[in-house]
Amino acid sequence: MSSNPQGTQQRPGTGPRLRPTNPATLIVAALVAAALGWLIIARNYGDFPNLTFLPAIITGGLGLLEIIAAVATKARIDRRPGTMPVDPLTVVRYVVLAKASSIVGALFAGFFGAIGVWLLVSRGRLAAASTDLPPAVGGFFGALLLLVSALLLERACRVPPQPEDDETGE
Repeated sequence: MSSNPQGTQQRPGTGPRLRPTNPATLIVAALVAAALGWLIIARNYGDFPNLTFLPAIITGGLGLLEIIAAVATKARIDRRPGTMPVDPLTVVRYVVLAKASSIVGALFAGFFGAIGVWLLVSRGRLAAASTDLPPAVGGFFGALLLLVSALLLERACRVPPQPEDDETGE
């Protein structure tokens, strides 16, 4: 066994590992973004520019691209007929993209969810709330698509377990 800089013993193969995204992290991120979104819109709605569908288009488009990457990567990792082997560095890059996208998706879903709920409640007393509600709902669903596709991409990048070696050495 070798010693690390802190002087503690470490077994071989037990170094830092990349773990799957924790659902609690995504929930906390969404709740914090929702609280901030609610506070911002409740205090400053009169100063807001009109909401557009651009966030919904961007997050939804990124979500679609990640779904395509997830399907292709899973096929290549499983070595399905007609696919080329995947470069391990590409898989690592996809995992990093997926982990970052899941956090961004949770943040945007929380933010646009809070804005959408506030606009839904306020549309009876504010005329502009009715026109801003569809883009807010679109942003929420685009962010959900990004979140789900990021989790699918992360799952697609998992390496399947290796078959056990026979004890006979064959």
